[in-house]
Amino acid sequence: MKVDSTTQHFYTIGISYKTADLNTRGQFSLSNEQCVSLLKEAKDKGIKEILINTTCNRTEIYAYAAHPYQVIKLLCAHSGGALSVFEQLGYILKNEAAIHHIFKVGTGLDSQILGDFEIIGQLKQGFYRSKKLELVNGFSERLVNAVIQASKRIKTETKISTGATSVAFASVQYIIQNIEAVSDKNILLFGTGKIGRNTCENLIKHTENDHIVLINRTHEKAKNIAGKFNVLVKEYGELPTEIRKADVMIVATGAQLPTVAKDIIHTGKPLLILDLSIPSNVHENVKSLPHVKVVNLDALSQITNKTLEERKKHLPHAEEILGEIEAEFLQWLHDRQYAPTLRALKAKLTDQQTAEIKARERKQNLPDEATLVSDQMIQKITGQLANFLKENPAKASDALSIFKDVFQLDPSHHE
Repeated sequence: MKVDSTTQHFYTIGISYKTADLNTRGQFSLSNEQCVSLLKEAKDKGIKEILINTTCNRTEIYAYAAHPYQVIKLLCAHSGGALSVFEQLGYILKNEAAIHHIFKVGTGLDSQILGDFEIIGQLKQGFYRSKKLELVNGFSERLVNAVIQASKRIKTETKISTGATSVAFASVQYIIQNIEAVSDKNILLFGTGKIGRNTCENLIKHTENDHIVLINRTHEKAKNIAGKFNVLVKEYGELPTEIRKADVMIVATGAQLPTVAKDIIHTGKPLLILDLSIPSNVHENVKSLPHVKVVNLDALSQITNKTLEERKKHLPHAEEILGEIEAEFLQWLHDRQYAPTLRALKAKLTDQQTAEIKARERKQNLPDEATLVSDQMIQKITGQLANFLKENPAKASDALSIFKDVFQLDPSHHE
């Protein structure tokens, strides 16, 4: 299907948990500042419509471009990812395939944990970021709104999101299953990332643990978080001391480089470290320490339970809803290609109407009703053409060509 009347096409380019491990995904992840920098460069290079979706499980860019490598090179230039790695592990989707992928991602049907609806919020953030930089047009606005509509319907009309299943919940499950008497253990939360905060909340709820210490580089931010939970806040400089006391450490700092390395861990007892960051915030050298076990996001996301199995039963209904709304969007997109020609025809007829009225006015008074009737005729003619194009898609191209020749239309001025 031709998505645009120009030489450009709509692309999805990305790298995700399906093709790349956590470390590789971390190389291609983008901070908010990097996203803004990428978007500004894209704008400077003439890209007019582009969105970025970056999460712990994927980094994807959706854009109109003459060639997908325009977008891939922007991703590699603004992240730590290499072009050679993307060529091996990344993916490129075009036009309808790219659109279908966004629907699946935004509705949680492509998530590592099926039915994870946090992704729609992240997609909205990407949309608002691009809109602020004037990189959103009618196509992407309509597309994102359609995906939001599909997400809402799937969430309310199916049970695919029921049950407590998320990375945060999986983290708590893992801790409970692997740490005996967890309510009596010392737990250290380092960082205030969203997943870390959710894990902390779930820990308090499911273990009634009152031995949780929170440390963040910004002490004030840690105090604000602590006000919501029953946790003790310590200064950043006390991190090595608190690690030595801890039985479980949750790392959620959201930094672009490792924040926990071998040199600050001095413990003679078992220590479980959950690295909930992307890129990984726990250095690889930590895994060589005796008594220390490091578990990352990928391992936690693979935890299966009855909730996930139950969710899979509702997948066909969810896909049916997605298909319905996606079909409506594609029909709108299909009809949209006729709009410039129809607008050009209407403008041409209006010009002819104006010229005819002026000619008659010089000879005699023309009643107002005549102008009204001619307006209605213009609307009727363009409406009939629009209906013909919609009902006869196979003949549409020839019909448009004839109208352009007969009326000497230039649709490019009416896009």
